[in-house]
Amino acid sequence: MNPSHTLTLAEVEAVARQAHATQTDKAGRPYTEHLQAVAQGVHARNGSQEQIAAAWLHDAIEDNALTEEWLEAAALTPYTKAIVHALTKQPSEPPETYAARILETPGARLVKEADLAHNANPARLAELDGPTRTRLTAKYANMRALLGIEPGH
Repeated sequence: MNPSHTLTLAEVEAVARQAHATQTDKAGRPYTEHLQAVAQGVHARNGSQEQIAAAWLHDAIEDNALTEEWLEAAALTPYTKAIVHALTKQPSEPPETYAARILETPGARLVKEADLAHNANPARLAELDGPTRTRLTAKYANMRALLGIEPGH
């Protein structure tokens, strides 16, 4: 690969779709549907191409779909990589620490806003059992509050 080449959005999408191909969300739906919704949400919020790329990859390391080594070597901009790093929740990491890292990383809050908007979508939550829906609704509301994101955004 040409070292000056940065992956296009189509290439990033293809990598993300392949990496998450066998994964499903909590409702049993293909996980790639979530990634596409987050990417579309970033686009709808006037996010940059680099933020949209990060949206496609935002769960890749956390979900073990791709490795940290892959991300470091990938033909992505430092901006995109920084957002992916910021959005990768560490095991046992307190929500406050995670939110602080997102707020400290330029561009990451907008991607997380799109992620939370899709995760908290009532139609999506309705597919879950009651206890899971209750737990996740509270978790998403807490993260929105930590990030200063109004409900419904």
